Amino acid sequence: MLRFWKDGEKPTMLILAVSFASLIVSFFNIGNLPVDAAWIAILLCGIPIVKEAAAGLVTKFDIKADVLVSIALIASVIIGETFAAGEVAFIMTIGAYLEERTVAKARSGIEKLVHLTPATARLVQGDRESIIPAEQVKPGDILRVLAGETIAVDGRITKGKTSIDQSVMTGESLPVDKAEGDEVFSGTVNQFGIFEMTALKVGEDSSLQQMIRLVKSADAGKAKIVGIADRWATWIVVTALSAAILTWLFTGQIIRSVTILVVFCPCALVLATPTAIMAGIGNATKYGILVREGDALERLAKVKRIAFDKTGTLTYGKPTVVRVESFDQDLSSDRILELAASAELRSEHPLGKAILSCYHQKKDRFPDDPEAFELFAGRGVLAIINGDEILAGNEALLAERQVGLPEAFQSSAEEAKKEGSTIIYLCRNQKPAGWIALSDTLRPDAEETVSAIHQIGIKTVLLTGDASPAATHMANMAGISDVRSGCLPEGKLTAIAEFQEKGQPVCMVGDGINDAPALKAAQVGIAMGKMGSDIAIDASDIALVSDGIKEIPHLLLLSQKTMQTININLIASMTLNCIAVILAIIGVLNPVVGALVHNAGSVAVIINSSLLLKWRKA
Repeated sequence: MLRFWKDGEKPTMLILAVSFASLIVSFFNIGNLPVDAAWIAILLCGIPIVKEAAAGLVTKFDIKADVLVSIALIASVIIGETFAAGEVAFIMTIGAYLEERTVAKARSGIEKLVHLTPATARLVQGDRESIIPAEQVKPGDILRVLAGETIAVDGRITKGKTSIDQSVMTGESLPVDKAEGDEVFSGTVNQFGIFEMTALKVGEDSSLQQMIRLVKSADAGKAKIVGIADRWATWIVVTALSAAILTWLFTGQIIRSVTILVVFCPCALVLATPTAIMAGIGNATKYGILVREGDALERLAKVKRIAFDKTGTLTYGKPTVVRVESFDQDLSSDRILELAASAELRSEHPLGKAILSCYHQKKDRFPDDPEAFELFAGRGVLAIINGDEILAGNEALLAERQVGLPEAFQSSAEEAKKEGSTIIYLCRNQKPAGWIALSDTLRPDAEETVSAIHQIGIKTVLLTGDASPAATHMANMAGISDVRSGCLPEGKLTAIAEFQEKGQPVCMVGDGINDAPALKAAQVGIAMGKMGSDIAIDASDIALVSDGIKEIPHLLLLSQKTMQTININLIASMTLNCIAVILAIIGVLNPVVGALVHNAGSVAVIINSSLLLKWRKA
């Protein structure tokens, strides 16, 4: 249905109220007015419908629902059924209004993002603080955020600690603690305290603006099944006109023909799909899922296999200390970690930062500051700590420094490597002391998510560029038996093509730039909204705002439920139309009752679709 009144909700409500009052006056003949009061409803509700139909017919030869409605209106007026004409126009306008309300309610959860863009930011320059428009913030600017303020741009905390309410962006119900070095995102709210941050992503590049672009791209009109409904509507118009003319020729009763036109209006059929699609999109939004393409839910309902990327999708995508081993009787594993943290204190390498982060999680103080420090690019570091020479690095650094590794020492490290870990060896005064294993960590909800997907009846596969040991280890932990390791972007495309050629439509879930071709080639592409690259998100059909994969099973079930709702809507509306047409042909229905029966079907379709907004399988 088209929106006949475009000036907002209040004028539409006023028009409906006045039209309803006029129909009451007309039906009960209140006041014995010289002119039928139903004309008010015809003028207020009917004229916009006729104008839209005429414009579409003349400019595009677009034969849709409003054409048949217009013919029914005009025919009702010609034969003197003024009340029926007013009633048809009134209920059609109600149907359009209810559709708009359903769409508005479906979008309301994500459209709040548009209003969350802060207007100003506090720029710190030396000892001076100034308030500037948020759009003037540049990368590298130092910003100060007070308690209760909304963060203007994406950045990294450089001073202070706080808790951030990220519920709008991630759906997390509890505030998230943040400290120096942690990233913060635009649109989120500082709960308490004051902190300073360095601006990283500003303007259109910020997380909030990225989410707003995703919201604007969600359009139910793109669904292919909507096109099918429109084509059906066109044929129904032709069929209705033919039935009306034949009935008139055989019975000679024009009122039966007009009733056929009234009940044959395919409004419920046209409403069946967009209302369900938008309600499904609205449901997904509540769980931190942004559906960028209207037909994504339709395509997702046909998926037989889900392909996961590993790094950043099944895992967090950053190294974490998973094991610390000591081979020096004088050093505990905690002391090994502390020495490594001291050695890496001045290092900018991600593995060094991961070791330091692990140490901070266990201790409330900084490790000892090294007396001397030397960096060996791509190999490791050397530091003097309390007079001891500490070497922390890979095998290449140890070989370069002529440090031999005992067989037991090397054998245990190799076992960790087979599980996909990277090993940092630690030596004290040229003697092997221990090693630290770092690995990307599996998301805690990965195994449960994969299990739930299997229970739905959908298979899974892991497509990753990682080597076989790391890929197989993570896949086993997640419960995925089909693993394709060492996949370059072309390899992922080939794997997806193979599955889809076998009649297994694939849904690809990924986050990196290298996943973009696969996301685009798959039946449906799902990108990690926060951690994912802009290119990956642009290539996807659906984005997970919270970066959590735990809602994917709900999304799969929701897509199936949405298609079920659409099918019920289509079948019910066509069945009702057919029954009503038969009753009109044999003279059981008149235009007034026919209008009520027909439009009751439209309202039922909208109500049935709106049930999707709160649906979740128990």
